Amino acid sequence: MTPSIHESASLSAPSGRLRFVRIGRWSAGLLLLASCSTAPQRDPASVALPDKPSAGASTPAHLVHATDPRAYYHFILGYQAELEKDADRAIREYSTALRGDPHSIVLNARLASLYFSIGEVAKAVRFADRASESGDQDAATLVQVAGIYAGAGQTDKALASFDQAIALQPAGTDAYFSKGLLLVGLKRLEEAEASLRKGIEQAKDSPLGYYYLGRVAVEAKQYEQAIANLERAIAINQSFDPAYVALAAVYESQQQHAKAVGIYRKYLTIVNPGNRDVRQHLVRLYIANKAYAEALAELDVALAQDPDDLDAQLRVGLIYGELKDYPKAIAQLNKILAVRPGELRVRDYLGLMYEETKDYPRALAAYEQNLALQPAYIDGHMHMGFLQYRLKHYPEAVAHFTEAVKLNPRQPDVHLLLGLTYLQTEQYAKASQVFEEGIRYNPGNPDLHFNLGTAYDKLDRFDEVVQAMEATLRLDPHHADALNYLGYSYADRGMKVDEALNLIKRAVSLKPNNGYYVDSLGWAFFKLGQLDDALAEMKRAASLVHDDPVIYEHLGEIYLKQNLVQDAREAWLHSLELDPTNLKLIERFRAQGMGDATAEERVRQAKRRVFQPHTTPNAMP
Repeated sequence: MTPSIHESASLSAPSGRLRFVRIGRWSAGLLLLASCSTAPQRDPASVALPDKPSAGASTPAHLVHATDPRAYYHFILGYQAELEKDADRAIREYSTALRGDPHSIVLNARLASLYFSIGEVAKAVRFADRASESGDQDAATLVQVAGIYAGAGQTDKALASFDQAIALQPAGTDAYFSKGLLLVGLKRLEEAEASLRKGIEQAKDSPLGYYYLGRVAVEAKQYEQAIANLERAIAINQSFDPAYVALAAVYESQQQHAKAVGIYRKYLTIVNPGNRDVRQHLVRLYIANKAYAEALAELDVALAQDPDDLDAQLRVGLIYGELKDYPKAIAQLNKILAVRPGELRVRDYLGLMYEETKDYPRALAAYEQNLALQPAYIDGHMHMGFLQYRLKHYPEAVAHFTEAVKLNPRQPDVHLLLGLTYLQTEQYAKASQVFEEGIRYNPGNPDLHFNLGTAYDKLDRFDEVVQAMEATLRLDPHHADALNYLGYSYADRGMKVDEALNLIKRAVSLKPNNGYYVDSLGWAFFKLGQLDDALAEMKRAASLVHDDPVIYEHLGEIYLKQNLVQDAREAWLHSLELDPTNLKLIERFRAQGMGDATAEERVRQAKRRVFQPHTTPNAMP
């Protein structure tokens, strides 16, 4: 829930979603990917089907001889509509033109592309079939049609179309490269490499071909070969942006961060110092490696190039936060909000910075302002609820978490936090209901099962505690809290003590310095009568956790069992200093002939400290 510096800092993303079709990790677009020798402006592996003709395209020969001159007229209108990005009008005009020239491969192919671009895949395939069945085919159209088949998941048809295109134009590169990419998506890597190499044979100085070979090698986990191919692509065309990004990504995957940094810096130095995307990659890499000074230096350059780059401004603020320079972080975030007051995420970060400086009124005000701007902003309710929880303002926390559940009942965190708040207020039945509802939406979430078990424990429903903890461990066998909780529950009841010991040992092996787990281990040894081991582990628990009354209560029991009465008395008094309200221990202290613990000055002082009026109700630990 809490925003991170590693999250995208992009501001004001559009509310709509672009529609697209993919095959695996590779785009199904696969069209005309290598027809130019200059570097593309985006990763060629994600090029989509063209959604409009090029502005300089000549009149297609297939329409010049149309028997109905109106077909040519409507084609021109459709072409103009495509240039204006009006797909619906273009489809209407091309459909009218098609009635005058029903066998036009160009019209059928254009309609196939348009329907594909708006997500009507079945219609796209129908027109692609018509185009591919025409006797007057050309290689470029076959490649286009193959891309539509690939996007529709009809890979056999796509491969057949690519092969037809290759047969018609064996000296071209488009069909070889596009076919190779489709084969990569199908995990047929050897065939993909063969197709790409045939394409390179037709254009030996194609950076695109070597770039794709590099991507195939990455898929095959042949990283040295990937590096060699990507470096070859850069050597052929030093302005080929995607190869730099892919090469740096390979180095990153091999934990060779210095080399990845070197690739980005080389690009910015010798190719294009104004490339915002590459500089963002470099900044991200610096941040991931906590090289904050270097990241700030790059962001200074970005802001010098574009002082209004709000993404860069935001990252500067987040880095100051990571450096714990909260005044600078707050100033930077407020600077952004002065220009863009509607940026809710930025104000979220600002609220977190105020929390770090313990300026809780301003943090609350930041979150409240977000909710005033957008009452259904779920993150705003989560931030507000969590801060109110920390402030022990539980009714307010419940209100915000309840609203968050209404807004997104499928999010597990909202159920977890609402349930935990009910646990804090001892509303155990409500807590269990919230966790149960969360599990209905998220049956595979181990934390929901675990916390449901803790709620059942408070309701004395032990069989269901066991079921919940066992469910947690089925989902996550390394869930240390569940291992410890179930083990301690068995040990404390004297049940399945050998199994309890094994469960707790597993928890301790996962978190050896968790004092609460070590306490459980000591208690299990105690229940087994292994007093020396019990005492050793309980002393270690007390050294790891200094302020837990239960640990000292357990320590006292072990001392008493060893007839070390004075040590037991001292341990219990220390436990009562930490929790003077433990009436059961006070009575046991008296029953063991140790006197009246409440008459001890140290316990009386602790009691006064617990029950004195709070003068700062908003203070936090």
